[in-house]
Amino acid sequence: MKGYWHFPAFAGLCGAITVIFDSFIFFIVLLFWLVILYKTKRLGKIPIIFSLATFLLFFLYIPQIKPHTSVNSQEKMILTGEIVSHVQPSETFLQFDFQESKTKSILKVLYYSPDSNHQNYSSIQLGASCQIEGEVGDPEESTNPGQFNYRKYLAASGIDYEMEIDSIDDIACHGKTTQGLLYTLRENIIHYISTTYSEETSAWINALILGDDSQINENTIELFQRWGLSHLLAISGSNIGLVVILFYFITVKLNLFTKEKAQYLLMVFLPIYAILAGGEPSVLRASLMVLLLLLMQKIKLNLSVTDVISVAFLILIVLDKYIIYQVGFQLSFIVTFGIIISGKWLLEESSLFFQMLKISFISQLIIIPLQIIYFFNFNPLSIIINVFVVPYFSFFVMPFMFILLVLSPIAIVRDLLDTLYATLHDILLLTPLEYIDQFAYFPWVTGVFPPLLIVIYYVLLIAMMMRIQKNKHWKAFIHGLMLVVVLFLLVIRPFLSPFGTVTMLDIGQGDAIVIEFPYRMGVVIVDAGANFTFENLEPTDSNYKRILRPFLQYQGINKIDAVFVSHEDVDHAGSVNYILKDYEVKQIIVSKYYNFEGKLLGDLENKGTGILQVEAGQSIEINGTMFNILSPWVDKKSSNENSLVLLTELGNMSWLFTGDIHQDNEKEILQRYPNLTVDVLKVAHHGSNTSTDPVFINQTNPSFALISVGRENRYGHPSLEVIELLKEEKTTIMRTDQNGAIIYRYTEKGGTFYPYKP
Repeated sequence: MKGYWHFPAFAGLCGAITVIFDSFIFFIVLLFWLVILYKTKRLGKIPIIFSLATFLLFFLYIPQIKPHTSVNSQEKMILTGEIVSHVQPSETFLQFDFQESKTKSILKVLYYSPDSNHQNYSSIQLGASCQIEGEVGDPEESTNPGQFNYRKYLAASGIDYEMEIDSIDDIACHGKTTQGLLYTLRENIIHYISTTYSEETSAWINALILGDDSQINENTIELFQRWGLSHLLAISGSNIGLVVILFYFITVKLNLFTKEKAQYLLMVFLPIYAILAGGEPSVLRASLMVLLLLLMQKIKLNLSVTDVISVAFLILIVLDKYIIYQVGFQLSFIVTFGIIISGKWLLEESSLFFQMLKISFISQLIIIPLQIIYFFNFNPLSIIINVFVVPYFSFFVMPFMFILLVLSPIAIVRDLLDTLYATLHDILLLTPLEYIDQFAYFPWVTGVFPPLLIVIYYVLLIAMMMRIQKNKHWKAFIHGLMLVVVLFLLVIRPFLSPFGTVTMLDIGQGDAIVIEFPYRMGVVIVDAGANFTFENLEPTDSNYKRILRPFLQYQGINKIDAVFVSHEDVDHAGSVNYILKDYEVKQIIVSKYYNFEGKLLGDLENKGTGILQVEAGQSIEINGTMFNILSPWVDKKSSNENSLVLLTELGNMSWLFTGDIHQDNEKEILQRYPNLTVDVLKVAHHGSNTSTDPVFINQTNPSFALISVGRENRYGHPSLEVIELLKEEKTTIMRTDQNGAIIYRYTEKGGTFYPYKP
């Protein structure tokens, strides 16, 4: 199998992603590829048989992430078992993974406001046997398209439930392992760095040497995500390379050990460092590759780099069947694979700097599908930014981090270098990147990436790199253009679809409805609610970041034709400011009696967004769809009663959006529009009994009633009498607290309602 290990590795990957995507297109591609190689006599029977066997093994071995049996409610339990992950402490909470001894189920244990001085605290470590009392429940699940699914995320690590602890006295542990002691040492080193260096410098040292990025500023993390630089915040293979170089310098160049003894020491040291660095997949991959190379050298077995990375890939998955779901694992191997297939092209360049530029280029091209899968967008300019930022990290930041770590005991030198690094890093990277972000951030919002297009993309990319290495530049250019066409198809896909959608998002106790016209002729939002702080009732960005923005990206939406804001309350208008910050919004439409707060007016002026104030009797046309304003007619001196009421037709059905109007408003609407009937009613005020008058329901006679309401909300919404009334009228009720997001997919002839199921 020497020289052929990449075939079973690729076959194993196809087996894994066949399970992940639940699509046999990857098996078909693998089979087609192996048949071609066999027919052209480029591959013998043994590698083919071995590859097919590996595919079958991984197909059966890799678990498909499925929902477990749910716990009906938070249930108090006393469990015994073992801590199976390193303990992650912070100032606000303590968390670790705990395997229950009887069922072998793994739970995520959470304890808020931990007391580090408590006598039980030091005994909580990896490998300890514990008895724990706490409330067991289900992790939060995604109830909206595009929303991060925390339950699925934990399930991808084999974790089914969460357990919340009330007091550290409820945790009783004993015993320890060597690995647990290493993680304790890691936490001590992190604490030492944090107290020795400035906040900014220590954050980067801990992130790039010890794999703990929790101290890096949240705005910096978001900035790096926007520009496809997140991989630089994690320990990578280049870090391991620097560790190996530093190790050899200390042991061999300083004549402390012979080269052979140094190699044995390195084989012991690397696994220890992998644990100290947090056990990140990229660290495990790079460390395992070095160990395999050293081992092969000892037994005089010459394997290519491709063979080594292929074997490392197979070993890591066999050791942990869930590791394939980790983003760090996926990025680490796919980038390394990209560099390997481009090896000849890279070696043609004698300049190390230009080699780094090429590496940055190919790395960005190969991770684009993953970036789209996880974030539903990518920024073409990030390829150029990475070309300059990656060498900056490789040649300046990473070496500087190790220098700072080694010289940390020398106070005078340490303080000088600390100031120097913080100043240079701000001048050379952060300030320029923030400036570029303000004026040149133009992402391609693509939505989801279908599996078939992923296959086509990678086939074209590999073909392009093969043509480049054979100096067939014209053909390589053609394949490059085809890559761009694939990405362009992702962007324009909504404009080719005859389907439109109306999505009532599940944002808890509030309203947020997104309307997408067929062929993406327009995007309209009706209300965009937010959570708020109980101290000052100010809106927070949690709903926007967790639900609204991910949904818009998931749908491939990058501009909005209009936002109707029914009234000023935070649960209907609180996220409008955040939308304006990130999206091009043509106009905001509110009632004539809407009271603007200063910040919203300022944001509207800065963005150049139009403001249209309307009153009952007006009709607003948005790209061929008419919205009729039915209320308010006069100023009711109440935000709820001044709610905009909209009547429109979507999918051959009439829709009535009612904001938070009261029964008096409903009666007034019936007086002015005595023949009003609707097919779909957005039930007013989250189903409160102050709205939804029996006469109003009887006359409008809706076939469907949509209720946006929070789970177990403190207001008791929706009211039982409202629910009973709608049932008596034979109205189909759909509510976000039970169904999650409610989606209506339609064409001009009609459509279908369905609840969102992740």
